[in-house]
Amino acid sequence: MTVLLDSHVIKEKVHSLGFHQVGIADARVPLARTEDLTNWLAQGYQADMAWMEDPRRQNIQQVLSGVQSVIVTALSYYTEDEDTVPSGTAKISRYAWGRDYHKVLGGKLKTLSRWLQEEAPDHQHRWYVDTGPVLEKAWAERAGLGWLGKNTLLLSRDFGSYVFLGVVLTTLPLEADTPTTAHCGTCTRCLDNCPTRAFPQPGVLDSNRCIAYHTLENRGEALPADLPLMDWVVGCDLCQSVCPYNQKLSAKEIPADFLPREGVLTSRLEALTVIDDDTFDQWSRGMALRRVKAKGLRRNALHALQYRNR
Repeated sequence: MTVLLDSHVIKEKVHSLGFHQVGIADARVPLARTEDLTNWLAQGYQADMAWMEDPRRQNIQQVLSGVQSVIVTALSYYTEDEDTVPSGTAKISRYAWGRDYHKVLGGKLKTLSRWLQEEAPDHQHRWYVDTGPVLEKAWAERAGLGWLGKNTLLLSRDFGSYVFLGVVLTTLPLEADTPTTAHCGTCTRCLDNCPTRAFPQPGVLDSNRCIAYHTLENRGEALPADLPLMDWVVGCDLCQSVCPYNQKLSAKEIPADFLPREGVLTSRLEALTVIDDDTFDQWSRGMALRRVKAKGLRRNALHALQYRNR
């Protein structure tokens, strides 16, 4: 039996798939955030991430012709962990502790899109998990899931910034949600806690100075000599860890896939400087940290070790 699709029915379906949040944005109204993207690119803050220059990011109609609504989903990946770790322990961003989020969210969004296609065969539906030319955080803000904090990350009162986002573009005309207002106030903890001063101003990130950028996206043989990694070898959570909205979180019911894999919280920098390709391949199978590659992990660990010992 065909279901009469509306925003309420779709949201119920999204929640049944295990997502913690869902909101809907009107895709026919251009995003004001696209001007921010234009200015950001003009400053060269994208570093070597050429894919950020894809013009489709600034016009979602070029991603899916006739799109009317953006269904934005969020899944928390926050897990409680030890407050302190032994000196010399390699630090890995929380998002990469478990199974690759692209696979986890991708499976859910694929199911959602197939269901939409069955129920609304005369419409088009296309899903993305951080892989398409879509401004996910801006659409999440428009859909009422939260607001963009001063560290450029999406923040919500209930889930902080430790959420994975996924979107489904659809030509279905759906009732849109009301955007939330920002609640950072005068707080600048995220900006003040960045050791590389990667934020030239609130809400603007210079990737050229960002630890996460260099450990994940920089493919050079060596990292900038003056870059303090602070023992981070995969990503960086420094600007998130001090956020008041993240500090008061309690662990939610999250997929077991996101729980820390063996060695993620206990690997030593010295050991990672000599990790061989086969060992890395076995350890990182199915994980997002696999993007760093063994060569990159060795480089990052060596740089972090040398910087702390200089």
